Amino acid sequence: MKIVLATRNQGKIAELRRILDGIDVIGLEEFPDAPEVPETELTFAGNALLKARAIAAHTGLPAVADDSGLCVDAMNGMPGVFSARWSGGHGDDQGNLDLLLGQLSDVAPEHRGARFVCVAAIAWPSGEEETVEGRLDGVVIAVPRGTGGFGYDPIFVPEGDTRTTAEMAPEEKDAISHRGKAFAALADRIRTRP
Repeated sequence: MKIVLATRNQGKIAELRRILDGIDVIGLEEFPDAPEVPETELTFAGNALLKARAIAAHTGLPAVADDSGLCVDAMNGMPGVFSARWSGGHGDDQGNLDLLLGQLSDVAPEHRGARFVCVAAIAWPSGEEETVEGRLDGVVIAVPRGTGGFGYDPIFVPEGDTRTTAEMAPEEKDAISHRGKAFAALADRIRTRP
């Protein structure tokens, strides 16, 4: 069985292929005419399901999608579902990071608690669908460190560690990340599906 990853983000595709090891996954590069699905919902689960449903309907294959973001306590959980477009344009990692750091510039380190949240969804051509959530708690630091990962990784230090997720090896990050947890749970359900 083939599963379509409903994303064109190459960093995310590489990460998901590692996490979903053993499952035959293909990205949207195989479907250049696949629709761009706007993230119009106000929850991670809503956006993940929107994308998974649309790609399953377009391809006729089971589709996996996710929505994830950084939820900062001092900002009432924002940027949250708006994480990828926090500075205006979708996917402007540096702009998003700079804006967030500017907004937190006068917040003391002890008040910079945050969590990465990911909801992964699968939509089957039959109409069945399922979601799972993963999260990684930590803090936002004031000065970016590391060159790995993408998005907010250079400013996020997981609870119990001193390194940012951008300073971790990919496999190490996958083992603890919000996305790794959500997709590992989803992979277990895919593998055990009758």
